[in-house]
Amino acid sequence: MTVRLSPEHYEPVHVPYEVRRYSATPDTLAVGSPGKIGLLELGFEQLGGRSELVTRYQKSPLQIMRPLYFDPSRPDLALVILMSTGGGILQADRLRLDLHCGADTSVHFTTQAATKIHRMDHDYATQMVNLTAGPGAYVEYLPEPTIPYGGSRFYQRTVVTADPTATVLASESLFGGRLARGERNAYDVLALDFELRRPSGELVVLDTIRMEPPAVTGPAVLGEHDLMSSFYAVSPLASPTALADALHDALSQSGLTYGVSVLPGDCGAWLRALGGDPQTMAGALRTAWDAVRRLLIGVPAPHLRKP
Repeated sequence: MTVRLSPEHYEPVHVPYEVRRYSATPDTLAVGSPGKIGLLELGFEQLGGRSELVTRYQKSPLQIMRPLYFDPSRPDLALVILMSTGGGILQADRLRLDLHCGADTSVHFTTQAATKIHRMDHDYATQMVNLTAGPGAYVEYLPEPTIPYGGSRFYQRTVVTADPTATVLASESLFGGRLARGERNAYDVLALDFELRRPSGELVVLDTIRMEPPAVTGPAVLGEHDLMSSFYAVSPLASPTALADALHDALSQSGLTYGVSVLPGDCGAWLRALGGDPQTMAGALRTAWDAVRRLLIGVPAPHLRKP
């Protein structure tokens, strides 16, 4: 417990300057106060023909319910819904998720709802996601969108450590704000790092996003779009060009502005899409997920009903 609650564990090693410059002592609960450190550690192993949760540690506001098994095409696959009891991310929150999927496991991670980043008058918030996929594992990490409210400051670092024989599908989706209220790009700063590493620590992919309004609506950034999504498919089960073609075909009729390319080291493919309608974007990402699933493991994406 002592190690888990030490700043060295829950604070990112490096917070980008764009976010770090807002560092301050809140006039409410400070960093490290009860409820400000959220920890979730999950470990899955292949047991008895399906992927079972064998280790778990959770500290509010992060938690899960029990894994579910209702994919008719993959009854061995565990569905895990990541939940927060806090109603969103607040100033001075420090969140860390460690998700370990052992050899030959099959696990799908998602969130119960969109991640809401609330206004911050002091300091900032961070979230670290460390996802490990062992030899032969099949892992999907497809959270609901992140919505940064006006005045919010947030840094997220997602590190996927995948064995060369593992398959990982991961996505990130961002809203420009509370669009139904007319709030668009009113946050102070949003910084995201996505890394793909090998078990040796070798960095294969780095995708860095730094968003500071008002300089996010220019022609080389979001332009007139309110939504941005990324989808990464890392796998040895199909060639990177076949993955790229599947992603391109999946979005060809979506009406979104998008691009697809092969990832470094020919480890897979990825897409980035821009749009203005949440339902259209969600539908396009589901189509991409379904297309890649059919290509890699020969089964469709299941329909998820979240509590």
